[in-house]
Amino acid sequence: MAATMPAPAASGHNGRMLSTYPLLSSQIAFGLILAVGLYLFISERLRVDVTAMLILLALVLTGVLDSKQALSGFASEPAIIVAAVFVISGALAATGISERLGAWIGRAAGVHEWRTIAVVMPAVALLAAFTHHVMVTAMMLPLLLRHARDRQLPASRLLMPMSLAASLGTTLTLFSAPAFLLASDMLQRAGTDGLGIFSITPIGIALVLVGTSYMLGARWLLPKRSGTHGDDDYLRLDRYRTELLVVKDGRWTTRPLSELHKALGARFRLLGWLRDGVRRDDLTATSPLLAGDVLLVEASADELLSLHDDPGLDLNAIVRFNDTVSGEGAPQLVQAVVAPGSEFIGRSIRELDFARQFHAVIAGLWRREGDMADRLSDARLREGDLLVLYGRPSRFSDLAAHHGFLMLVPFAGEAKRRVHAPLALLILGVTILAAATEWLSAPLAFLMGAVAMVSTRCVDIQQAYRGIDVRIFVMIAGVIPLGIAMEQTGTADLLARGLSHMVAGWPALPILLVMFTAAALLTQVMSDAATTVLLGPVAISLARTLDLPPTPFVVCTALGAVVAFLTPIGHHGNLLILGPGQYRFGDFLRIGLPLTVVIALVSAWMARWLWLGGPLLPLSG
Repeated sequence: MAATMPAPAASGHNGRMLSTYPLLSSQIAFGLILAVGLYLFISERLRVDVTAMLILLALVLTGVLDSKQALSGFASEPAIIVAAVFVISGALAATGISERLGAWIGRAAGVHEWRTIAVVMPAVALLAAFTHHVMVTAMMLPLLLRHARDRQLPASRLLMPMSLAASLGTTLTLFSAPAFLLASDMLQRAGTDGLGIFSITPIGIALVLVGTSYMLGARWLLPKRSGTHGDDDYLRLDRYRTELLVVKDGRWTTRPLSELHKALGARFRLLGWLRDGVRRDDLTATSPLLAGDVLLVEASADELLSLHDDPGLDLNAIVRFNDTVSGEGAPQLVQAVVAPGSEFIGRSIRELDFARQFHAVIAGLWRREGDMADRLSDARLREGDLLVLYGRPSRFSDLAAHHGFLMLVPFAGEAKRRVHAPLALLILGVTILAAATEWLSAPLAFLMGAVAMVSTRCVDIQQAYRGIDVRIFVMIAGVIPLGIAMEQTGTADLLARGLSHMVAGWPALPILLVMFTAAALLTQVMSDAATTVLLGPVAISLARTLDLPPTPFVVCTALGAVVAFLTPIGHHGNLLILGPGQYRFGDFLRIGLPLTVVIALVSAWMARWLWLGGPLLPLSG
């Protein structure tokens, strides 16, 4: 027996050694996949969603994850909520709510630079809390460019604060940034309570206040440049000339003109009012509209299409010449440019008898500059005029081949469903209330809201699908397994132990700052979602090693990934304003570095107060 004793011991020792091999090989495989994935994310040789899918497949093929774990991201709460929020944001835009809020912000901003910043930043942050921050930035960009031009303010002094506010606004609610949804998902998988809809709101409010105060105090650091893209570049097609007919028994009959103005928004301009074929200059905004009245107006592309779809109004030219529109296919609007040397130049629309010659109707006209006749039919065409044509697709081939036109392109406008705006606001309010009170789970509540927006026709189903950024959805679904693999292979614990040795004996506050800083640096070359997935498991393991709750560490990691304002490539919103504001890379670093340091301190301090019982005020406790 004595001779046989060493054998089991050796076997046990060898067993322990052998048992480490699968774990070690999994860590090596995961490390290689992660390194290649980081390279592809940073270099952008492939789209981020394609890179995420390649990572997912590599994790399965190497045996690091099974197929069920790899596909779990597609059914995850973050992916569902993000898709639903895109649809809800699209509905707010389709009903004109986003545009109207943006116009109101422009009016409230006044004529002073400091007042514009003080009004725009909190308002944009609030919008970004309930919609997509890139959409808010894109919506506010032309409004601020126009505001800067009209009040002779440097556009570069306004665009960067606006973009910053859109990023900070994502910290006001859980669902406004994918990083926070992923953070909540990680905490739940770690066996702790996830984040509520408004769990991070106190931090978000503090960050918006600090960010606004910083920009007001340090606005002298902002460059003074007007921007290369003026108002004409963004809004030059907002001046379509057309004529509206008030339809008999329509919803606008007997209602005052002021209500129509209010419903159609700021980019609708009345040029004249015809009643019984006679121009009436005595009619005012309080005068009622009567059936058969013709309004001479200028409107944007969206408004032009909205007016055509409005059951109480119609484009006068279409009503008059609709019987001449023949051919196959459903009638639609297209745009044609009058070519140089065209036979149409110098002739009025009335003289051309366009409807009978081409079986299409000129429903609107855009001209870059120069006078135009009051009546659309009396306008004499010029080179470069853009005609809005109404006809059937089978006839468009003749128009496209005609040498009088330079090009024929689809009409770019999208009809606004303004009549559904109150309903869209109600659905948004119910959705947030259901999620905040936990009457429904957050994914189910937002899914319900998205379905309700489509079902009540606040947004068209095709427009809703177009509004979903599939790249972000797929990327989130693809990077969630990366976090699972990081935990399962023990890589997160390994990194956490190394980090814990480095921060051994440190108080909680500097450790929170370390996590924020690591995420802030990494997010400059990776998305906020990918950064959170990569560092979140490390934060959880570090908290366990220190015997502390993981929530503040994960939240600080996600905050660092979302609000680090260091470079123009760190956030998509920054890329939108880079050209219009004539910004340079150094402008973002000069403004963003001190700001990010302040944001890091506020984030770590507030997280310690919320989840670790630290003092709220620096001199208390």
